[in-house]
Amino acid sequence: MDTKLQHPPEMTPDLALHLLQDGHERFQNGHTARRSLLQKVQETKDEPRPFAAILSCMDSRVAAELIFDQSIGDIFNIRIAGNVVSQHILGSLEYAIATAGAKLIVVMGHTSCGAVKGACNHVMIENLSGLLREVKISIPQELTENDDRTGENESFVNKVAVLNVYRSVQQILEQSSTIRQLADSGEIKVVPAMYDVSLGQVTFYP
Repeated sequence: MDTKLQHPPEMTPDLALHLLQDGHERFQNGHTARRSLLQKVQETKDEPRPFAAILSCMDSRVAAELIFDQSIGDIFNIRIAGNVVSQHILGSLEYAIATAGAKLIVVMGHTSCGAVKGACNHVMIENLSGLLREVKISIPQELTENDDRTGENESFVNKVAVLNVYRSVQQILEQSSTIRQLADSGEIKVVPAMYDVSLGQVTFYP
């Protein structure tokens, strides 16, 4: 028998965040909800009700539906190396909140991020270099690591990754008046977060 997780009909940003936190707690405890994915296909084929949009890295270890124990139709999962922001990412987020009714945007970076390591090591690869330039902007903001400011210094990489998350949040709010107005009015929230790939743990930031 499936364990059904009913989402409140009147979703709010705080409830959306609570659902993600509860799901993540189940993930960490190894008690993920039992569900039939094929049944979810049928239930969501006409009217999916995703309550959150998550912008995260494309890293193979950072699968938002698994980390937050969500199912088909529950969240928008937008993935790109380094969780960077572009016009197309902004358009996708605007669709999620202004058209589809999601109440929460989470920007989630992660430890040991390959894109951040590449940016710290000044990797040059055709189209990838343009993406890494977005991450590089956060590097000068990291002021605590003086000896080894390369991709081989895990502490440095992780600190830059956090700064990169905050920069993406700032870009979203500055470059999309649609999202900014909804956030200012309290209709949605935009929340930064980091996922520790060693511990399987998400930390949400204010």
